[in-house]
Amino acid sequence: MRTFLRGMLANAGVFGEFISFLWQQRLFWMIPMVVVLLLFGMLIIFASASGVGPFVYTLF
Repeated sequence: MRTFLRGMLANAGVFGEFISFLWQQRLFWMIPMVVVLLLFGMLIIFASASGVGPFVYTLF
C-alpha cells in the first residue's frame, strides 16, 4: 500500500512534492488547509470561466 501511495505522489508533480514535504516534516495539520484552499481556488477559476459564475458568486 505504501508503494502505491508513493507512486501516486511521485506522479502528482509539484502538488505531490509539496504534500510529501509536509508529510516528512510532520506538518499533518497543514494538509487539509492546503487542500481546501486549492479547492476554493479551482472553484473560483472555473466559476469565472463559465456561465455558472453568477450562481456561484451568490454563495459567497
